[in-house]
Amino acid sequence: MSTKEIVIRQAVADDVTKVAEIEEKCFPKAEAASLKSFFERFMAFPECFLVAEVDGKVVGHINGCVTDSPELTDALYHNTSLHKPDGAWQTVFGIAVLPEYQHKGIASALMRTFKEETKKRGKEGIILTCKDEKISFYKALGFEHVGVSESSHGGAKWNDMICKFS
Repeated sequence: MSTKEIVIRQAVADDVTKVAEIEEKCFPKAEAASLKSFFERFMAFPECFLVAEVDGKVVGHINGCVTDSPELTDALYHNTSLHKPDGAWQTVFGIAVLPEYQHKGIASALMRTFKEETKKRGKEGIILTCKDEKISFYKALGFEHVGVSESSHGGAKWNDMICKFS
């Protein structure tokens, strides 16, 4: 699959159900956002949702809110009122690609486009948490490993990652 076949676009409301289905296939139940949560998030910050399509099929997504602090706290996952549209930092709650489409550059394409869009909105950078095995993936995309996160989302151990634009 060449990157020419991958289309990254702004998500629309009709994509939310597919986003939730992809999330369910890619994350353990304790970590995956629910369909209800995705609809609440999309209503609060639709500009922070991108999807990846291959041959017209949504196969991946990336999303997160905006905050004032360069720290992704667990509260942000559960409370859409904490989204600060004019905040300095874009978060990434999740990036997921259907298993049969993984290792084809789609997650990297999603992140590159997300970074471009975040820069256009004038943010200072992007913050996210990830598991140990994903640190090198995010480093290759320009993120710095800050250390072990205080997050206990889904009962897992997370690492804080940051990508500063300046």
